[in-house]
Amino acid sequence: MSDLATAQAFDLNAIDDAFCQDPFPTYRMLREHDPVHQNPDGSYLLTRYADVAKSFRHPGMSSDKTVAFKPKFGDSPLYVHHTTSLVFNDPPIHTRVRKLLAAAFTPRKLRELEPVVARVIDNLLIDLADRGSFDLVEDYALALPTQVISDMLGIPLEHRHRLRGYASLILGALDPVVSAENMQAANAAVVEFEVLLEELIAKRRERPDEGEIGEVLAALIFGEVDGEKLTAVELVQNCIFLLNAGHETTANMVANGIHMLITNPGEMQRLRDDPALIDTAVEEFLRYQSPLQIGNRKATEDVEFGDTPVPAGAFIHCAIAAANRDPAEFDDPENVDIGRTPNRHLAFSVGQHICLGNTLGRIEGRVAVGKFVEKFTAIDLDGPAQLNGRARFRGFDVLPVRVS
Repeated sequence: MSDLATAQAFDLNAIDDAFCQDPFPTYRMLREHDPVHQNPDGSYLLTRYADVAKSFRHPGMSSDKTVAFKPKFGDSPLYVHHTTSLVFNDPPIHTRVRKLLAAAFTPRKLRELEPVVARVIDNLLIDLADRGSFDLVEDYALALPTQVISDMLGIPLEHRHRLRGYASLILGALDPVVSAENMQAANAAVVEFEVLLEELIAKRRERPDEGEIGEVLAALIFGEVDGEKLTAVELVQNCIFLLNAGHETTANMVANGIHMLITNPGEMQRLRDDPALIDTAVEEFLRYQSPLQIGNRKATEDVEFGDTPVPAGAFIHCAIAAANRDPAEFDDPENVDIGRTPNRHLAFSVGQHICLGNTLGRIEGRVAVGKFVEKFTAIDLDGPAQLNGRARFRGFDVLPVRVS
């Protein structure tokens, strides 16, 4: 079968583990031969940079999923969560909720958090240096954002070990293909998470001044925009959203980035020789292995991508991972260049839905990767790495490393 025929026959809703392990050859084939690809279910998959960027900025694109998610999730906790969280709503709901959640990411709050991030990393590195060999994901990449976002929302230490499992299940349910077993477990995770957060919120309502430095839970509970507050459901579900997105994607960025440096030793040496490259290095980590690989929109009016018309009502998959390796936008996109400038990647989206935590994520990535490379003169893989096997959120489940 020719590449054109293979591209035209592709079905995003029938992907397998081989695709999840390495989707980039498929994305390249689609981008070259069928860049505005229609799946058998009628949805469209965009793989060119210009088209994905347009889908994020175009006023005729909707993020609301109250209709689209009903066949997949039915009347379930997952449906309530994903249709209430910030990322899957349009204005005016999106505008109001985003303004209220923005209390967690003000310049003052980020200034409070930056020394906290550095202190957490320094303590982790002392422990890891003594051990020599460890799982980079569990023992380092996840530890930092889990502590930071948990501090922001007041999650007690005894519950933090549960967050990764919750996030993996709840975010994993957004993949094109999800087993019935995983869907059931994800619904249970939402319910357990709700119970935990409702207890914490009730305590903070009673004692609003007892939060530690950097905590924003009280601001989310009591904050107002134009006289409106988050409803009880919005508050709980968006706390779940912040906790999931705030630690899962950052952990993936850190682990992906360090793995990229290990497997590109020339780039590792460039960073050692010039630590100031850490800022552009983080942007390259985000471009080359985007933690969020696929976004979604629905067309509310007829729109064209390139020469291809897409009708109103069509569901659109926006392949960020493919766009971020489009040679029409990036020189030599299949190779890692930690000094790449400019680097207008779409890892955090663009437009009104640009990631609310993008500044915090960049701070965490810069400190976590920069200090790790500075601390250890030798960093090597210490066994087989294991990717999470998901199409929408890309990262490692296990990444054994050895340092000295």
